Amino acid sequence: MEANKTCIMHTYNQLPNIFTHGEDVYLIDQEGNRYLDFVAGIAVNALGYSHQGLKDALHQQVDEFLHCSNLYYNDEQLKAAKKITEATKMDRVFFCNSGTEAVEASLKLARKYAKFKGHNERYEIITMKNSFHGRTLGAISATGQTKYQDGLNPLLPGIQHVTYNDIDALKEAVSDITCGVMMEVIQGEGGIIQADAAYIQAVRDLCDEKGLVLIFDEVQTGIGRTGEVCAYMHHDVKPDIIALAKGLGGGVPVGAMLATKEVAQGFKPGDHAATFGGNPLAMSAVNVVLDQVMSDEFMTHIQEMGDYLSEQLEQLQADFSCIEEIRGLGLMKGIALNIPPIDVVKKAYDKKLLIVGAGSNVIRFVPPLVVQKEHIDACIHILREVLS
Repeated sequence: MEANKTCIMHTYNQLPNIFTHGEDVYLIDQEGNRYLDFVAGIAVNALGYSHQGLKDALHQQVDEFLHCSNLYYNDEQLKAAKKITEATKMDRVFFCNSGTEAVEASLKLARKYAKFKGHNERYEIITMKNSFHGRTLGAISATGQTKYQDGLNPLLPGIQHVTYNDIDALKEAVSDITCGVMMEVIQGEGGIIQADAAYIQAVRDLCDEKGLVLIFDEVQTGIGRTGEVCAYMHHDVKPDIIALAKGLGGGVPVGAMLATKEVAQGFKPGDHAATFGGNPLAMSAVNVVLDQVMSDEFMTHIQEMGDYLSEQLEQLQADFSCIEEIRGLGLMKGIALNIPPIDVVKKAYDKKLLIVGAGSNVIRFVPPLVVQKEHIDACIHILREVLS
């Protein structure tokens, strides 16, 4: 197995262990070592690693069929479409395979809708500095961090970046060629930075005034991660388009782009497609995840665990001067440090705790949504040892 590592293209600086399976909120390597996982596949494994309902649904779907072309409907897709549109308070959904694909679909729909409305001159989309929207050429062009764009010029034209949480900068950037605005409610890869409530409302008002499409990238913040189905639901606003993925399939690759009935008119047959999008296997996972996350009991659990994690991180901050700030909502938390986060990540790894960085100085906590207090206590105990 060690020799096989050389066959993997070097796009990640991977840690040495080879994981073979998972149980609950733990990953287990080939030597039987158990790692407490507060990364969850980077906010993907929402139901942990041994959710019986998810396993049963996938097993059953494998026995039935794995794929069905989008030239036809399939029953799991139709059930998932109803559940996800109701959960997000949107009207239409396009299923794809990842967050990047959901973002690409969002960019295309925003431009197509402008043309549908007769605004042939409109094509520019404004996004935020410090944002992250994915790795394909369109999504990386929309990303507001130059470190991800190095060596990729020329980028996709028609993208402009403005300062996050600065409504005056956004107003100044809007012009006759603008068709939409895309933003994260919480910048995840950027360092767990929240949008101000007043800013979100002002962006919505500006889009309404100028006839622009408002896109929320909820790839990391969606599906209960922040204590609501989507992070925008913490605010009295509603977007025109939402990009979702990560936790949506509980570990099965799936993404979704949702839109209002009005904006969805921008797409007609042939305008967009995804061969594997909406396949029965992925949709069976989506149905299980949504049934779980949409229950009042489970959402209350996320909120309670998020509050408990905050309390423990606040106590940690009081005891260690290297922690400058605690950020985030629900089970998407971050601590800003005045020491190198990578050192903390590596030392935690040595003590069998998996955590991950975000931005230049932040450690991110995005555990499975099924995490319990004893898991949070164990995480904090290891962090204490590491910071000491």
